[in-house]
Amino acid sequence: MIIRKLFKFENAHIVRNCSTLRCSENIHGHSYKVEVLLESNYLDNGHMVYDFGLTKVYIKELIDSFDHAITLWSGDSKEYIIDMKKHSSRWVELPVSPSAEQFSRVFFLIVERVLKLTKMQNQEKNVRVNSIIVHETDTGYAQCFKDDAHSNNMGIIDLEEIIFSKQIQNEWSNPNIWNNIINNIELITPSKI
Repeated sequence: MIIRKLFKFENAHIVRNCSTLRCSENIHGHSYKVEVLLESNYLDNGHMVYDFGLTKVYIKELIDSFDHAITLWSGDSKEYIIDMKKHSSRWVELPVSPSAEQFSRVFFLIVERVLKLTKMQNQEKNVRVNSIIVHETDTGYAQCFKDDAHSNNMGIIDLEEIIFSKQIQNEWSNPNIWNNIINNIELITPSKI
């Protein structure tokens, strides 16, 4: 069975080297919609694959880190990266260009790691990411499956290379959440939320 949870955020970026000059040479923003599709062949004690409320504990907080922020590509010019960080307190630096395709891969890997590290409290079993859909506009989206997220052809994404600004980290309910995820420290879902 597959369940879907929708998240939204506002974000600015430049997608260098793309065909469209407006996108590759200008900072611009989108109202993103992220669909997280989870699957399992089991149901928990509440007869659910994964309680939608639990997605608000870690998954929503990490996706919300991109809200009202600028997303930077570590491969962009150092001058541009320094200037953007100087003028924005909310930024995320990725090891890949912030296209819808790469956003979907990044979110897939983040949600996959969160689920892997989560100690389930309500007999959830074998919950895994089916896919992630990132809507950049009302008419265009990218959908990522497991093979895409881990594809050598699309470039390996190392979660350790994702950097969140201090302001974003200070807004997390647990300022160490990203370090815990990077260091594979167990995450415990609350038994009741």
